[in-house]
Order: sequence, then structure tokens, then C-alpha cells
Amino acid sequence: MPAADTLEKYRTAIREQVCIHCPERPPLGPPCAPQGKRCGIELHLDQLVEVVQQMKSARIDPYIEEFHEEICTHCPNAVTSQCPCPLEYLITLAVNAIEDVDRGEEESAE
Repeated sequence: MPAADTLEKYRTAIREQVCIHCPERPPLGPPCAPQGKRCGIELHLDQLVEVVQQMKSARIDPYIEEFHEEICTHCPNAVTSQCPCPLEYLITLAVNAIEDVDRGEEESAE
């Protein structure tokens, strides 16, 4: 699991690069949970980061398969009307945002 300060960097990148494109985003979101929208991206951000960091593919399909296997099957939203969540159609943007943060971390470590 990413450290809290690093996780906040991912959260910021997701909100800037992904949430702005979400058609389900409530008027005062993000964060969406306080507005009554249980977003899978917010609920599982730490797991999303781990999956992206473990996968390195030029194609999105492996990410989708891994997200469904590792996250969706255990998500409390899976049995609610809030499934599928925005991650289903914003996954490419989410992967790009997480990889952008990782690239920035690597560059600052050099």
C-alpha cells in the first residue's frame, strides 16, 4: 500500500485528470461519498495504485481484467445500483493518472 502522502498525490491526480470527466460526479464532488455517490475509484484507490504498479502494458485490456479480478469482485458496490462505477469507463484515464504520478516520483528520486 502506498504511503499516506504518496496516496494523496494519486488522489489529487485522479481528481484532476479523471473526476473532471466523470458524468456521475455530483455537483459538489469530488470527493463524491459525502454527496451520496459511492465511487469505486475513491473506495479502492490504494488497490488501484497497486494494480497499476504491478502491471506494465501498452494495452488497457490487462488492466481491465486485473481490476475486475482484484477489485470489482470484492467491491461492496457490486451488489448495488452504483455498479458499474465510473472506473469501468474511466479506467484508461485512471491508469494514466497513476502512471503520471509514478513517473514524477521516479524523476524526483533521480
